[in-house]
Amino acid sequence: MHRSPRDSGSRGIPVPEDRKLYVVDSINDLHRLNFCPSGSQHLLSPEEKTLEAGTRSGDGRSRLLFLGLVLALMVSLVLVALVTFLIIQTGSKMDNVSRRLAAEGRDIDELKKLNSMIVKRLNQLESAQN
Repeated sequence: MHRSPRDSGSRGIPVPEDRKLYVVDSINDLHRLNFCPSGSQHLLSPEEKTLEAGTRSGDGRSRLLFLGLVLALMVSLVLVALVTFLIIQTGSKMDNVSRRLAAEGRDIDELKKLNSMIVKRLNQLESAQN
């Protein structure tokens, strides 16, 4: 993999990744020395830093991946519970509507019978008057 001079630094000299980490760690060490009381923190050698950085980056990524997976599972569980709740609610409402329709259907049938009885009686009265 080749790097362009723009990517590696301002002078155009390619700098390996380990070297970049060492420079950043050195700046961090200087910052700690300036702002932290002496002896309050242990400064690591460059070898220890590269070993520690290598083990932590993989561990951090796996933890992040694990947390993402757990979060995704929790979100999907909540969504499944919500969908189940909505299905149950919709089912109970549909049962209520179907019961109401059946009751109204019976009422409509009774009204039709009453209507036909009234029409027959009116026809009999009309024929008796003539």
